[in-house]
Amino acid sequence: MNCRLVDLRCKEVINIHSGHRLGFVHDVIIDVVKGCLVAILVPGPCRFFGVLGREDDYLIPWDCIRKISDDIILVHVEDAFKREKRRKIL
Repeated sequence: MNCRLVDLRCKEVINIHSGHRLGFVHDVIIDVVKGCLVAILVPGPCRFFGVLGREDDYLIPWDCIRKISDDIILVHVEDAFKREKRRKIL
């Protein structure tokens, strides 16, 4: 199965360890020297109906991805996994 990077944005990410729906892929991190995908980035959940912004983004390493299907990505991450701090744009 071939998959373009733009196709990943339409896929929902589900953690099979906890069963939680994490959201949709927002961005990917690529190692341009090695030419491989390193991680996917999923926006964190909204705080108080989106009024107070969002929590930190989920940074999911490629090693944690178990299956990529037509419309979902299954990942296996423990409860405490890396989250990237949301950067403020000036």
